[in-house]
Amino acid sequence: MYAIIETGGKQYKVAEGDIITVEKLGVEAGQDFTFDKVLVLAKDGDVKVGAPYVEGAAVTASVIGDGKAKKVVVYKYKPKKGFHKKKGHRQPFTKLQIKSI
Repeated sequence: MYAIIETGGKQYKVAEGDIITVEKLGVEAGQDFTFDKVLVLAKDGDVKVGAPYVEGAAVTASVIGDGKAKKVVVYKYKPKKGFHKKKGHRQPFTKLQIKSI
């Protein structure tokens, strides 16, 4: 059994027991979070596709914790002009474990 959920403008294929990292949700560690935007729900070969979401379907996950991804370095320069600009960014995320579909 698996489901495809939408969160943070992205889509994730999840099954029970999976650990995923998504855009930061602002939920404390140890709490449960429910995704109601389920795009596809599949069980034993029976596939339900939503238009745009499957009605009555939900995915429950427990929050493991928050963190930051590895640094992405953005470097700009213009040749022959002496222009250099270096900037770094670390994207925050939330780590979840899927409990039930």
